[in-house]
Order: sequence, then C-alpha cells, then structure tokens
Amino acid sequence: MPLAPGIRLADRLAALRARFEGAGVSALLVTNPANVFYLSNFRGSAGMLLAGTDHVTLIVDARYASAAQGLLDSYAGCPGMGLVEVTSSYEESVAALLRAGSGRVGVEADHITVARHDWLAAAVAAAGIDLRPLTGAVEAARVVKDREELATLRDAGERLSQVMAAALAGLRPGRAEREVAADIDHAIRVAGFEGPAFETIVAAGANTALPHARPGPRVLEAGDLVLLDFGGTLDGYCVDMTRVASLGPPGVNAAAWHDAVRAAHAAALAAVRPGAAAVDIDAAARQALDDRGLGGAFTHATGHGLGIEVHEAPRIGQRRTPPAPDRSDHDVRLQIGMVFTIEPGVYLPPTGGIRLEDDVVVTRAGCELLTAVPLDLYVV
Repeated sequence: MPLAPGIRLADRLAALRARFEGAGVSALLVTNPANVFYLSNFRGSAGMLLAGTDHVTLIVDARYASAAQGLLDSYAGCPGMGLVEVTSSYEESVAALLRAGSGRVGVEADHITVARHDWLAAAVAAAGIDLRPLTGAVEAARVVKDREELATLRDAGERLSQVMAAALAGLRPGRAEREVAADIDHAIRVAGFEGPAFETIVAAGANTALPHARPGPRVLEAGDLVLLDFGGTLDGYCVDMTRVASLGPPGVNAAAWHDAVRAAHAAALAAVRPGAAAVDIDAAARQALDDRGLGGAFTHATGHGLGIEVHEAPRIGQRRTPPAPDRSDHDVRLQIGMVFTIEPGVYLPPTGGIRLEDDVVVTRAGCELLTAVPLDLYVV
C-alpha cells in the first residue's frame, strides 16, 4: 500500500519535537497505534515509538520484528529510526530505553493505562526520569491532512460512493438487515478497501430511530425506511457515509423528516470555511432542525474528524462544559486540510429516523465533498 514518503515522516517528527519545549519534555513515548503509524509508517496491533529530540526508536515484539525491519531496510520508515525488539515485556524494554536517557518524558495520557504508567514511573524513577502525561501531542498535527493523506481520502471517498450507490440500488424487501450488511462488507473489500472502518449499520423500519443500530434478523418490508451507514479503510485511512432509502413511496412524516435533515446538512456545509468555529457548524445544522420543529430529535454531534481513525479530531458538536480533557472540542477553529463528516439526523422512536452523512475537507473557498451520492430519499 502507498506509504507516507520519508521526507513527510521527518516533517511530522520535527513538528512533534517543536512541541516538546512547551510541554516541558525531552521525549514522548507514543503508544496510540494510530500515532505510531502516522510517525513511522508501521502498522500493527502492538508497538510503541519513543521520539526524542535527536533520536526515534520503534519498539515491537517478535510478531512484527520482520515487518518493522523491512520498513527500515526499504527506507520506508522514519529517517534515522532505530528498532528494538521486545525480549521480555514492552514495559521492561521501554524502561531500559528510558533509563538510558535523561529528563522528563511525555506519555500519551489517553492511550496508557494507569497500571502501565505507574509501573513505568517506578521503574525509571531511580534513574531520574520523570514521566509526564500529555494529551494531543501528535493529534494536533494529524488534524490537518497533508497532500498524500488527502489524495488517499479522495480516492477512498470515490470508492465508498460507488459502494453506496450500488447498495441503495440493490435493496429489496425480503432480506434480513444482517444479510444486506454482509453484502455491503463484501462490496467494500471488492472496491479495494482493507475492510469496513466500523461495523456496518443496516437499519430498517423502527430500527432507523436507533442512531447506532446493529443489523439483526429483521427482514426488510415494503413501506420500510432503510438506513445504510458504513465506511471503509483504504491504505490506513477511513471514510464514512450514510444514506436512507424507502421501500416504496415514503409516508408524509418520512418525507418531511428527510427534507429537514437535508436542510440541516446543507446549512452545515454552507457554514464550513477556514476560521469558522466547529461549534458553529453544529449550530447551523441544529438551527435548521429547530426551525422545522425537530431540534429535539437530533441527539448527537453534527460530525467527527476522519483520518487514520474513523473518529478523531475535530469534533463538530456542541461545546462541552467542562471541556474534554484534551480540549479537542473547545473553541476549535477550522483549518484548511481538516477532514470531517457532516451527519445531521433525527430519531423519533418508535417510528423511525433519518441521517445523511458526507465527508468533507476544508478548503480555501469553503469545503470540498469527498463523497458523492445524491442526497434524495432513494425510493426503491
């Protein structure tokens, strides 16, 4: 799969190191797999990265040693990156590396357990090493996508749109939600994705009123609304999309709900521009639904960031008080290159619900849609 070029990894590492002084650290222990991948091109279910002011070391166990060495041998990893293979445990290997250095070392507070932090802190205290919890040190750079990342996300958005168009056209009464979901998951892989970005949602009838319904044995019936929400991971990057179909002419309520959500979707898109507050994008969608008497039926944020993770910064939602620990949703201003979803919805149990979701990138002129399937209520 395409990987970030070495010069891009070097830039990312330099940007991280530039934050060290302000954070009061001389190194950062990276334990979030998404951040390890972002900085090194290494992908695995386990692995850590120790980034110092003048060194960077990838730490992996025997399962990934050959793959990690292959990155180094092919010059596909971060320039100058060293490799340490775990011999006993990750904690002991990391502690040995930390004891060889000095000063204060940052740890990713969102991605290290209290038990692991306390063990490491005790293991390195005698060497004068002080661990300092940090949040968002790598994510602050990840929130703005570079040229290579945007190329991957555009490609992924086009592929996902084709899967969605085919999935809508293929809906028929008589099939269970989980059968439709299985077909979609297969189509995602056939389209070139590594796999679904999350568990595919196929919700029919009253189940459309559940924002995160899980596909089950319910059989699609004539007259049902059917909500499809799925995503794919392409070359390590995630995209996400939602559309709604009606199996036969929609009822008056369903048509009105869909029109309201479409208006909210349009209002949110119109508000996207560099410098706009993320909370204002959410407010625009919420106001459109309030104007139609449906504001109380909108029960989640308007959007979430996309990238290596299917849910990452920025959060496009109402301001939380107090703010999140990493302040990821507090006074966030949009920047060119940010990628996120726009996905307003209304949910009226036990009757049904509507959600429309697209992926956008912030541009100088406003925003660019990465997904492209008509927003009409698709009638089968």
